[in-house]
Formats: sequence, structure tokens, C-alpha cells
Amino acid sequence: MERKIMPESVARLRSLIPVLKQRKEIFASVRRSLDGMGYWEVDTPCGILAPAAEEYIEAPSAGNFFLRTSPELQMKRLLAAGMERIYQIGPCFREGENGRRHRSEFFMLEYYEAHSDYMQLLDHTFSFIRQAALDLHGEEKISFAGKEILLDRFECLSVREAFRCFANSDADACAREEALFEQILVEKVEPNLPQERLCVLLDYPVRFGAFARPKKEDPTLVERWELYGGGLELANAYGELVDPVIQRERLISFSRTRERMGLRKYPAPEAFLESIDYGIPPSAGAALGLDRLVMLLTGHQDIGEVSFPLDS
Repeated sequence: MERKIMPESVARLRSLIPVLKQRKEIFASVRRSLDGMGYWEVDTPCGILAPAAEEYIEAPSAGNFFLRTSPELQMKRLLAAGMERIYQIGPCFREGENGRRHRSEFFMLEYYEAHSDYMQLLDHTFSFIRQAALDLHGEEKISFAGKEILLDRFECLSVREAFRCFANSDADACAREEALFEQILVEKVEPNLPQERLCVLLDYPVRFGAFARPKKEDPTLVERWELYGGGLELANAYGELVDPVIQRERLISFSRTRERMGLRKYPAPEAFLESIDYGIPPSAGAALGLDRLVMLLTGHQDIGEVSFPLDS
């Protein structure tokens, strides 16, 4: 019998099998950790009527719906309804995001905790990442981009300190011009962050905390952290802004910015606005790119090497 030649698409999938198995192990480990911390896994729709009006993220259209860029608004509605520790693992979608570290469809872990703060959430995040490494490799040590990363602890730097040390710049002054702040962050700060351990950037200028609450001791800053591993941005967290008046003001401001930029207008998220008017308890929330976590823990530097191909 004539032997069939394996199509390139099949060969590509075959080469992915080992990392897809590791991906499953990592997802399972994260679930076990969060379940053990008392979080409940929830599911919300991928097709939504009203995305958050974020200024630089585009939600793909899907008939009369939009594909979610994040389950954030729906999960916050669950907080208002009385759930206290929740997480969700599932696909999210963003137009025009394709590259070595981005995909237009990707997997997000999003998790919220009522009556908590953003630093407690950081401890939980570090705990489940370390446990995933232990479950996968049997030790608190991984290799990524030719470097060894120890997971015995993480390092914290304030945004102000990082801008001063790595860019000789004043973060607050740079924040007055959004493009300048982002340029310095990407070109000078992020490449110089410590890479032998997980690194956390803390406390951003208030302009860069869309849905984050201001710090009590310094309202020019917001309760926000971003987590990096081996130079790879993994997670973003807020002490959540739950004041309905300020939240509405920011949503209106974001919508106006989108209009000025010529971006598509989204419907108002009426169900979410009803929820914040009713009341969301003081909470903290985080979003972590699971594809990137798989990259970090398996040593791959391209998101396409750890995910099913977007070729059909």
C-alpha cells in the first residue's frame, strides 16, 4: 500500500503535541491552586453586547455581538451579585494583535477577590505560578531565553524607581505625555528589569490605571502592578475602582478618546453600569496571559509554539 506523505499542517500539529500536553498540565495546576485558595471557577459569554471602551484595544465584531477582549465587566457583575472569589479561564479576542508574543485569539486567566487588595492578589499569583513550575519540573527553577529564573521569591520595583534607575527619567513627568511614557517603558525600563527572578512593577501614575483605585497615601498613583518573567509581561492587576461616579466618568472619557481617534463606537455597558450603581465591594482583580505563562514555563519564545495554529 502506498504510504501517504504527511501534510505540513499535520506535521506541524504533531510537533506541538509535547508542549500541548505540558500546556494541559499547567492549566490543571493553576486550577488546582485557585480551587485550593477558595476561588470558584465561572464562565461568562465570549459574545457580548458592550465591550469596555478601552482606548487601544479593539473587540472583533461577531454579527450583533462583539467577541470579548476580556471577561472583566461580566465578572465584576458577579462580584456585585455576591460572589467573592472567582476566576475564569477562556479565550479572548483582540483585533490586529499578532506577533511573537501576541495573538488575535488567546487564553486569559482572570480572577477577582472581594474584600481584598492588590498585594494579596500578588501573593496568590506568585503562589500558583511557583506551584505550576513545581508540578511541571519538580523544582522552583526554570530556563527561559538562555537564562535561569529562580521562583523562590519575586522582586518589586515602583514605577517611579524603575524609570529613575533604568531611564534616568521622572515617571510622573513622562506620564503627562502618554506616548512618551509607553515608549520609555518599552524601550528602557522593561528590557532592564531583573530577569533572574519574577519582577513586579508597582504603583503607576493615575493616568495609567483605567479601572484602578487611587492609593490612599498618594492619590497621584493607582493600585496597579504588572508581573514580568524573563522580560515577558505576564499579568496585570488592579485594586479595583468601584466608585460608580468616577467609573462612569472614566468610561465616558475613554469613549470620547476613541471617538477622537476615529475608533468604533461601542454601546454603553448598561448591565455593568447597573451593577456598579448597586455596589461592588472593595475588590482586587488580575488578568494573566496563560499562553505566555506556558511560554515561560516551557522555555518557548514564540506564542505560536505553544498554541494551536490560527491557520483555519
